[in-house]
This record gives sequence, structure tokens and C-alpha cells, in this order.
Amino acid sequence: MVGQALPLHVATLLTGLLECLGFAGVLFGWTSLVFVFKTEHYFEELCEPPSGTLGNTTDCKAQDERFSLIFTLASFMNNFMTFPTGYIFDRFKTTVARLLAIFFYTSATLTIAFTSTDSAVLLFLAMPMLTVGGILFLITNLQIGNLFGKHRSTIITLYNGAFDSSSAVFLIIKLLHEQGISLRASFIFLSVCSIWHVGRTFLLMPWGHIPYPLPPNYSYGLHPGFSSQSLACVLGMAPQQRKRRTEQENKELQSKEFLSSKDETSGPGQQQGPGSFWSYALSWRFAWHLVWLSVIQLWHYLFIGTLNSLLTNLAQGNMVLISTYTNAFAITQFFGVLCAPWNGLLMDRLKQKYQRDMRKTGFSDASVALFSAVPSLALTSLLCLGFALCASVPFLPLQYVTFVLQVISRSFLYGGNAAFLTIAFPSEHFGKLFGLVMALSAVVSLLQFPLFTLIKGPLQNDPFYVNMALLLVTLLTFVHPFLVYRECRARREAPCATA
Repeated sequence: MVGQALPLHVATLLTGLLECLGFAGVLFGWTSLVFVFKTEHYFEELCEPPSGTLGNTTDCKAQDERFSLIFTLASFMNNFMTFPTGYIFDRFKTTVARLLAIFFYTSATLTIAFTSTDSAVLLFLAMPMLTVGGILFLITNLQIGNLFGKHRSTIITLYNGAFDSSSAVFLIIKLLHEQGISLRASFIFLSVCSIWHVGRTFLLMPWGHIPYPLPPNYSYGLHPGFSSQSLACVLGMAPQQRKRRTEQENKELQSKEFLSSKDETSGPGQQQGPGSFWSYALSWRFAWHLVWLSVIQLWHYLFIGTLNSLLTNLAQGNMVLISTYTNAFAITQFFGVLCAPWNGLLMDRLKQKYQRDMRKTGFSDASVALFSAVPSLALTSLLCLGFALCASVPFLPLQYVTFVLQVISRSFLYGGNAAFLTIAFPSEHFGKLFGLVMALSAVVSLLQFPLFTLIKGPLQNDPFYVNMALLLVTLLTFVHPFLVYRECRARREAPCATA
């Protein structure tokens, strides 16, 4: 059965990567799209006096603020909606969640396709819808990691990397636009791709959830490689029967997984189950993880949202230079799919090493896994600090280094966030805690717009003081790995402590 199902597993993995790489996280390519919008004179009427031709102006505060506000709203929805969309996925399962994603995504791309300078305000509706559809695509694809057993964490971080790298789509749209392909044609093409999403939903994805661990006879989708018995089950069952069967399998697996995680997280002499959701949500471990995620994420969103304005200032309005650096930034974003898995591999290798070293001390597997997260958390903070320092230096060629550090830092951030929540808290509360931390960090990300307004207004286009303040705040992120390390050291001295 495993050998027969492997081609379907691989097909599901590859098409899922293509979906995340081509559609889910296009928001992060905002800088390339802003360049196209400015070329098409979107919101140019806000400039005083009107610039007439984009090349005749080096900066337009009102226009930049309007684009920054759109990105702020879209990036807020990208994170905040993780909580309700996660609930939809849990409650209504994969097919319903994906159909909703297709609806939002297609509506957004069609709206952008038919906008013009007179209806540019519709971007306030279209961009948030685009991000909500994209995050739903990601959530429904993350479960594919369950099909690959011990490589589950690597697959999950790979999907997060593909999500980040999909920003290259807007670079392609920009390059096509420079070759004469209209913005409308490009987004109509993205809308037509929804046919592919629908086909994948019904042919390569389950009706319910992909369980973990997989049962021996688990089947999903429609594929000729299945045995006749499995294929008959899939084809012969009505949707409601298939749904009931999947729910029954999930309940049995959740019961087994609960017992397994209970044994794994309990120390010697303890057999109690996990605490309540709020006991973990209000814990210091969760609070410092929220600070760690929010501060680093704010840096990334502020950088992406203001990059076009930053490049305009550093290049002194030279459109050729602005276009070159915009392309360079978008190209580096593509490498997120290659960077993200390294974080998962680092944690997996460290976990195996610590398991060998600490098995004799009586450490539980949960404690070893938590200890393996410390280098990942600290390295992500260090990468963000390096990226922030480079971004704060007003020297245009240095921004190439900034772009590289930014994509590596962001790839480590989101993969590390999901991995830490998985190992630091009980699996029973993972979905709720993941949604909560993303929603709360989204609220913090709203600070990017007032910071942008502060730079453009009172600071007269000089971000020095804002950057210095954020650099000091970034140092707080190192507190999180330090506290986790100190907790693990305390457990090492008292192995009987609970996880």
C-alpha cells in the first residue's frame, strides 16, 4: 500500500509546493507591484503638484502613504486571519477551506485586473482578499507533511519557504509589464489558474484532514495507483459517508496521539494530561515567543512596505536604479524556499544529537526537543539584527546584503515559529496557540503605518531615529532563547521536572 501510494504522495507534495510557490504568499512581492502601480499612475493625483510623468518626481509622500496603508492592511489580514481561517479549516475540513480560498483569491485577482487609476481605491479590498486566500492555501497544504513521517518538520518548513518565495510572482508581472504585457492580462491569467486549484482540491486533496500518524490503510484523492479496494472506497462513498469515515479515523488517531504525547511530555512519576489552553496562552514562555515573533515580523513588514520609497530616496529618483534594485530584491525572495528547510534540518539534527547525549540523564523527549530549539531561536534573532543593521545604513549597494539577510531571516522566522509551538506546547492546543500568536503579532504589525508616517512627516524622510529605536527593541528578542535555555538547564539539573 505504501509503495502504491507513494506516487500520489509525491504528486500531492509537488503540486502543493507549486501552489504555495506560485500563489499563496505573493503579498511579499509588494515592492515589485508598487513599481507597476506607480508606472500606471495609481494614486498619482494625490501628489502636489501632479507629477504628470512618474520619472519627473523623486518622491510623493501622499502616494507612498496610500500604498503603505494598503500593504499595512493586507499584511495585518495575512496574520490576523490565521486564527479564524484555522478554525474554518478545523471545523469544515480541507475541501470547504480550499473552496473558500479559491473564492477569495479569484475575486481578488479579478478585482486587481479591472482596476484603473480611477478605481485604484479597490486595492484596499483586493489585497486583503488576496492574502486571506493565500493563507488558506498554505494552511491546507501544511498537513501534507503528515504524509512523510519523520520528514514532517522538513516538509512543513519547505512549504513555509515556498509561501515566502511566491513573492517572485509579482516580479514576473513587473518584468512582463516592462515587455508590454498589461497588468490586466497578467491578473486575468492568475484568475484562470483557479481551474487548476479546483482540480487539485478534488483530485489530490482529502475531504477531511490528513491524520498524523497515518493509519495503515489511509487513502485520499483519486489516483489510479491505489488498490482496487481503496479506489472503490473513494469512488463509491458519497461525500457524507467519506466525511464520516475520515472523522472516525481522526478521532481514533487523536486518541492515540494524545496518549503518546501524554507519555512523552510527562516526567518520571507523572501521568497527568496537558493543562488548559489559557494556562499556556498566559504563560511567560508564550509571552516571550510573541515578543520574539512580533518584533522580527515588524522589521520585515516595515522594510517591505517602505522599500520602494527607500530605494527612491537612495537612488535619488533614478528609475533605472530603482527598477534594478527592485528586481534584485524580488529575485532574492525566491530563495526562501531553499533557506527555510535548513532551520527544520538544524532542529532535527540537534534533537537527534541531544537525544544521544542526554538519554542517560533521564531527559524526556519533549525536553530534548525544547533544548534543540534554542540555537534556532537565537540564530533567527541574530539574522534579524544583521538585516536591520544593514537596512539602517543609507548606502545603496549595501542593500544587496540586506536583501539576502532579510530573506534568510524571514524564512527562519516563520518555520521556527511553527516548529517552536509544536515542541513547546501540547499538540492539543497547537492550532489555537498558532492562530493566537499570529493574530496578536498582526496587531503589532499595524505599527508599520504610523512609523512610516513619522518618517515621511516629522523626520523629513530620515528613518535614522526609527531604525535605532527598532534596533534596540530587536535586542529584546534574544531574551526568548536565553529564557528557554535557562529553563532547559534547570531541567537538566533536575531531570524529574515536567515538560
